Amino acid sequence: MKLFYAPGACSIGIHVLLEEIGKPYEAELVNLREGAQFKPEFTAVNAKSKVPTLQKDDGGVLTEYPAIAVWLAATNPDAKVMPAGADALAKALEVTDYCVATMHMQGFGRIFRPSGFAPSEADAEAVKARGVEIFEKGLAWLDKQLAGKDYVTGAFSFADTAVFYVCFWWAARLNKPLPANVAAHYARMNARPAVQRTMKAEGLA
Repeated sequence: MKLFYAPGACSIGIHVLLEEIGKPYEAELVNLREGAQFKPEFTAVNAKSKVPTLQKDDGGVLTEYPAIAVWLAATNPDAKVMPAGADALAKALEVTDYCVATMHMQGFGRIFRPSGFAPSEADAEAVKARGVEIFEKGLAWLDKQLAGKDYVTGAFSFADTAVFYVCFWWAARLNKPLPANVAAHYARMNARPAVQRTMKAEGLA
């Protein structure tokens, strides 16, 4: 397998998941700042020009965080990162999708790239503020989901990697506080050897 990633991007969650699974894989850095995602070498692999992208051993390519995460969990049952039972799986998918589609794309999308949401530069600060509002609402929701639990479904699963990456952006990049249950989850994730190996590999340790 080969993971195409950018250091500290959302692909860090898939990177952690691969480390948790423990099977051999390659990690190829895609320099988003230099526009490598738009160059033919990468668009030949993923025409969407985004990470994470996972190239399977058979040459097939998977894109989109939830799809990659579920495939890795489903094809590596010994790693026990797939929730057991329909209810737990549904919860893991719900949390993963919310982290990616709402907290990341709608929240951080506005914070990091307000020009993509603002009709003019004069609206940028209002757009960023709306992004913060969306993200903080997401944190409050996550805090309730994690009440009384170490991980999203009780036991570690692929969903926890999605929670980790959005919390990493908030806590480490923006230096903003996390609510109590989310902060405890973030600390628990940072203590996992797979996370520590990933952070070191991406130059973030």
